[in-house]
Amino acid sequence: MKVISAEIVISAVKPDQYPDVTLPEFALAGRSNVGKSSFINKMLNRKNLARTSSKPGKTQTLNFYLINEILHFVDVPGYGYAKVSKTEREKWGKMIETYLTTREQLKAVIQIVDLRHPPSKDDVIMYEFVKHYDIPVIVIATKADKIPKGKWDKHLKIVRETLNFDPTDHLVLFSSETGLGKDKAWGVMQSFME
Repeated sequence: MKVISAEIVISAVKPDQYPDVTLPEFALAGRSNVGKSSFINKMLNRKNLARTSSKPGKTQTLNFYLINEILHFVDVPGYGYAKVSKTEREKWGKMIETYLTTREQLKAVIQIVDLRHPPSKDDVIMYEFVKHYDIPVIVIATKADKIPKGKWDKHLKIVRETLNFDPTDHLVLFSSETGLGKDKAWGVMQSFME
């Protein structure tokens, strides 16, 4: 997909703030600092539309990005970040859960994992949550450029085994640096929009 326009339209914390439109939406979930912002920027051909930060836990709202006037990316707060108070984490959890389980426009969750490491306990919980609610999921294994090509299969196998991956789901090898997997990710998303 050729991205002509992309802008952040609203940062929401509750349903009455969500955009009142019927456009398809894709929620981006992942551990704090896994590279969600870099993924968004790469997919949208923008340098800094989504702010990347060396400080994890920056996203504290549901950030709706309008793309080509035809769909939304919804960036949700990263999970598994320790420096946030327990009450704050619970608040985010509730906000994310409400969005994921009630939003009719949601077509799929794009779960971003770091290919270099086995998925964390939080990654597994997130994947199981999405599967439990029968929400389609696209797993993006990012930072592929940081691993020699010959070891990709081995690392993908670890991702599949750790997540207890459903073979009917999509797993996309990705790199925000090189753009590897970008066209494939768009292709998978478009299949959910038809």
